[in-house]
Amino acid sequence: MLTKKSKVSRGALFLSASLIALTLAQGTVQAQQSGESQHAKPDAGEKIAVSDKKAVAPSATVNLLNVLVEKGVITQEQADGIIVQADDEAFVARQAVKDATAKADEASKAASSAASAASPPGSKRVSYVPEIVRKQLKDELRKEVMGQAKTEGWASPGSYPEWAGRIRFYGDIRGRYEGIFHPGGSYNGTSDHFPNINAINNGSPYDLAIGNFDYAPMFNTEMERERYRLRARLGLTADLYDGFTAGLRIATGSDNSPVSTNQTLGGNFSKYPLWLDRAYLKYQIDAFQTPFDNYGMTTKLAIAMGRFDNPFWSPTDLAWDSDLGFDGVALQAKREFREGLSAFAVGGAFPIFNTSLDFASTERDKFKSEDKYLFGGQLGVNWTATPTLAFTFGAGLYDFHNVQGRLSTPCDVQVVSACDTDHLRPSFVQKGNTYMPLRDVIPPPGSGSDYPNPQYFGLASGYRPVILSGRADLGNFHPVHVVLDGEFVWNSAFDRKAARAFAINNRGPDPTGPDDDIIGRYEGGNMGWLGRVTVGHQQLTEFGHWNAHIGYKYLESDAVMDAFADSDFGLGGTNLKGYFLGANFALSSSVSATARWMSANSIAGAPYAVDILQVDLNAKF
Repeated sequence: MLTKKSKVSRGALFLSASLIALTLAQGTVQAQQSGESQHAKPDAGEKIAVSDKKAVAPSATVNLLNVLVEKGVITQEQADGIIVQADDEAFVARQAVKDATAKADEASKAASSAASAASPPGSKRVSYVPEIVRKQLKDELRKEVMGQAKTEGWASPGSYPEWAGRIRFYGDIRGRYEGIFHPGGSYNGTSDHFPNINAINNGSPYDLAIGNFDYAPMFNTEMERERYRLRARLGLTADLYDGFTAGLRIATGSDNSPVSTNQTLGGNFSKYPLWLDRAYLKYQIDAFQTPFDNYGMTTKLAIAMGRFDNPFWSPTDLAWDSDLGFDGVALQAKREFREGLSAFAVGGAFPIFNTSLDFASTERDKFKSEDKYLFGGQLGVNWTATPTLAFTFGAGLYDFHNVQGRLSTPCDVQVVSACDTDHLRPSFVQKGNTYMPLRDVIPPPGSGSDYPNPQYFGLASGYRPVILSGRADLGNFHPVHVVLDGEFVWNSAFDRKAARAFAINNRGPDPTGPDDDIIGRYEGGNMGWLGRVTVGHQQLTEFGHWNAHIGYKYLESDAVMDAFADSDFGLGGTNLKGYFLGANFALSSSVSATARWMSANSIAGAPYAVDILQVDLNAKF
């Protein structure tokens, strides 16, 4: 009954307001059409006639309807119909109020009688609702309204759409000062033994006939530099339900290098580019049963496709730069044998280079594809020996397929602009690996030994490194830990004889044998190792947390592919040895400061030395 009363009251109010608006609008239009004032008095000679207007009724609705009939807005029949409807609705409203009042009186009398019976003689009853009861009633009413809002799809303040709760954003910003210092000059006081192979391979071929690398682009090995750099990354992960997740990340970068997202500042205030740094789809099963899963133990499986973080466990940057992303497919598995003892396995296939569909684009006849891949696998174990002592070990084999260069078929560069092994040149390198010419250039008739020899350069060795990794975590002084990290790498595909036959670099200053030319004895190698000690907090989660480390790296020229090695130590690449140290200090739960010093020297070939100081301010969110 009360609900009907509310609806009737609102309906009558809306009807009254509508009639008033129509009346005013009609009156305004007529006044504008006649141009006469509603308050103008009649002329003296005007005849006064008897008015046919209806008498004023006690109902405002009836009066408004009469006015509308008079103005010609509605007919008398329409007005009579509305009056009948209004009378009916008024009756319903009066009856509803009457019934509600009667029931309220009965309830009040019943409550009064009950209270009187319960009260001792001579006492008076005072109606009072305690504050706690009021609050309880308010909360119950609020819950009821919010429940109705959720059911009916009302907007709820402070709430988010369902899909937004499945997306997590994250990111970080790093500002860096970097000082680059060369404590000693290069071989013979010049830098002509450090050609920039990456610049040559991504530009025009270099003509070796004009004097080895006398006029080739070179690395700086003498002049000290300093620069200020910025790294900014923004990513998201989305829960797609049923074990599926997706991830995206964009990052800064001065170029599309796979091992650095640093943007060097100082570009005349020009805008900086953003790169697609991660994009993947992942499926994970947290309780996969195998025939070996006894006593309630289960195996966790995860498979990722796209571009993602390094799927292999790597405690140091000896073989892989920390910023490196892997393209392809990776499968990860982990099984716990008992509490504190588990094993893990990782395998994957990763395309490194795909031949262009129209290679060679400048030639009518196309050449055979030379696609490059990485196939890798790793096995490892995690063992918590005691509550304060934990170990992790890993062993991996990584086969780089079709990355080694080879001489082309005889190629007449006077007739063609491309040779059939040009696409074997790496599309990105740093420095350190042993390189060889890729073109077997045909001498022009009558040219003798002095003829144009434009060359691209490929890797003189194959790469199939075996990597052993280990970590020991000593937590006797928790929360301060002592962590020992170590890695060893051996390139099982290295062929010293083949590399020596074609090598254009990594040679000593003087020839020492019949198989060496005037460049010098070949000194390249295929092994490397790194050891590091870290002391301090494992995570920098609040102000005052800290850690410090010191270590030594030794990485021969062809132990790993220099393209994917650390980009900071020795300014990137392989054929480097030296020490490094650093410290981190938390300024808050999300901001920390870092300082690092790295001192590197070359192992093979011409002398090369560089010291690097990095001071960072890091923020994450």
